[in-house]
Amino acid sequence: MLSAEQKKELEETIHAFVGKPIGPPIEARDPVNLPMVHQWCEATGDENPVYTDAEAAEKSVHGGLVAPPLMLQAWTMDGWSMHEGYDVPRNEQHRLHKILTDAGYTGVLGTDTEQSFTRYLRPGDLITAEIFIDSISEEKATGAGVGYFITTRTVYTDQDGEEVGWETFRCLKFIPKDAPPPAASQGGEPEVYTPARIKPPMGHDNAWWWQTLDEGRIEIQKCASCGELRHPPRPMCAKCRSMEWTGQAISGRGTLHTYTVIHYPQFPGYEFPILAALVDLEEGCRIVSNVVDCDPKDLEIGMALEAFIHEDEDGFKLPLFRPAK
Repeated sequence: MLSAEQKKELEETIHAFVGKPIGPPIEARDPVNLPMVHQWCEATGDENPVYTDAEAAEKSVHGGLVAPPLMLQAWTMDGWSMHEGYDVPRNEQHRLHKILTDAGYTGVLGTDTEQSFTRYLRPGDLITAEIFIDSISEEKATGAGVGYFITTRTVYTDQDGEEVGWETFRCLKFIPKDAPPPAASQGGEPEVYTPARIKPPMGHDNAWWWQTLDEGRIEIQKCASCGELRHPPRPMCAKCRSMEWTGQAISGRGTLHTYTVIHYPQFPGYEFPILAALVDLEEGCRIVSNVVDCDPKDLEIGMALEAFIHEDEDGFKLPLFRPAK
């Protein structure tokens, strides 16, 4: 445990980060372009014609093709090489997390995110992102453990410097409840603590889905007006624009649409390689998950899969897939 003086010094150090940019602005490697939009729409099952059909888009209120608003972050996302951990900090955000990790706050949990879109993006727009450390809470006691909520704010601008949207992301950096006491109180070498799987952000739109998993069911969001299935959960139907929905239980049977074998970077709490998969459910919807109990060499596009609910050691549940029997 930190002494009162150590805690005061820690909080003075971390709160000095508030208001700072985490690094230089991030300019998109490519302008907004149709190939990426087509891939996004195919992967998410978004069939809105204003994103992919030039003729339909021309007749719409947009007067031409636009990109899905939720793609905003995708245009400036870093490659994997920028996420090799915090031992050698690459920016102010990494430095902040390392300071807290070294002080015993080894757990990290995404809690919520907010987004705002100023205008639709069009092919040719070149996006720049500036990320700031927006706020750091006082120390809070939570169900996961004692820690600090860190909020970052990203402002997106176009090639003319005009704001096109923003988003905030909040995570909890905490001391896990089951973390071993520090070595000083044991009189010996510290035990190795392996963090659990990073938990997903749970907000107003998707909390129900995680709750059904916790209760032992896998359900997919279904539009109550037109019957369209959609995943991940979201407030409005892309087909009929209804905001009324319900949940539909699924059989768990599906086929492998595509996959990626992830070897690196390796984060604690995960078994590598990770077989990240896009699965076509037999009900007519797609879901992103992991395939387990399968050698990567045996993966084949179109292979039959079956879902099951996996429970981590800390009780967290999530749907995984394995080759169908």
